[in-house]
Amino acid sequence: MIFKPLEGIIVLDFSQFLSGPSASLRLADLGARVIKIEQPETGDICRHLYNSNVVFEDSSSIFHAINRNKQSYQGNLKDELQREKIYKLIKKADVLIHNFRPGVVNRLGIDYDTVRKINDTIIYGEISGYGKEGPWKNKPGQDLLLQALSGLTTLSGNDGDGPIPMGLPIVDLIAGAHLSQGILACLLRKAKHKIGGLVEVSMLESVLEFQFESITTYFHDGGQPTKRTKTNNAHPYLGAPYGVYATKDGFLALAMGQIPFLGQLLNCPSLLNFETPESWYDERDEIKKILATHLKTANTLEWLAVLEPADIWCANVLNWSKLFDEEAFKVLDMIQEIELSETTKFETTRCPIQINDTILWSKAGTPKLGEHNSEIEKEMIL
Repeated sequence: MIFKPLEGIIVLDFSQFLSGPSASLRLADLGARVIKIEQPETGDICRHLYNSNVVFEDSSSIFHAINRNKQSYQGNLKDELQREKIYKLIKKADVLIHNFRPGVVNRLGIDYDTVRKINDTIIYGEISGYGKEGPWKNKPGQDLLLQALSGLTTLSGNDGDGPIPMGLPIVDLIAGAHLSQGILACLLRKAKHKIGGLVEVSMLESVLEFQFESITTYFHDGGQPTKRTKTNNAHPYLGAPYGVYATKDGFLALAMGQIPFLGQLLNCPSLLNFETPESWYDERDEIKKILATHLKTANTLEWLAVLEPADIWCANVLNWSKLFDEEAFKVLDMIQEIELSETTKFETTRCPIQINDTILWSKAGTPKLGEHNSEIEKEMIL
């Protein structure tokens, strides 16, 4: 069995919803012992925040997906005696994570200044919606709202479609990834220099950095407005043929490529007229219109048989059902089974990181609210 890199590291996770828990999930899969500190009775609000009608073991499927491989300690920070118990946990922890709004941790008594007096080498990680300063600091840090405010919704869809949000909580997940990166960096510093640190991530800054390529282009071209193509848009700052096109029986994704060469391969003479790279951007709507019409004349696999041997970057467009049947997916061994009880199991993705050619399986289930109170108190508090 592999010795995981973070074994022996204790993480206290006060966060809820997705951003903070996604960070602690990554740390858990890398070997850390993650203890969710949950409020009495309700626990993490995400236990009952449904993204579908799929519920098992009395909690939402999204809660199980993001909080597997963790322990649960139920404690009320507003109760003085229970807060003292949590302070004892803080004293023994390596990392603390939260995603409360600015000011809430001060009222609960777990702000950074208080915590570092208890444990001066702790790594304290926090995610906010918009940072601690400015007129937006008290806005709710919810994924869709951040997508809307950050400009992200102007990049997808075609010209005239209006704003198009991504169909995933992308801002939550990126912020969580950034937080885990900062925590890992500070853990390395702690190992070398015996000092703790404060890691701060805001969802707004994370989603802005996520758009670094397009934002850099925006400033370089004098602040010209983002303009999506009329059809088949996949990236508003790239020229033709970049996009997804309907074929006779499905869809084909095309990345960058020389338009005249494509015209030869596809037997589409109209594309031979676009000889210069400048035209592939300036006349991209016309090029995409020609491609969209031409690609409907044959099946996806027929086009792939022509394009892939010529080293054109292209792909079939698959849904999950088709993807999961592909040998290329099966060889990844990407799905693991989690056992919640003798009668309840569920399948989910595994950690995508491998170390020394070993997959980091983490098959421990999702904790019931307060499930580990007795074990944790006996080991770390009493």
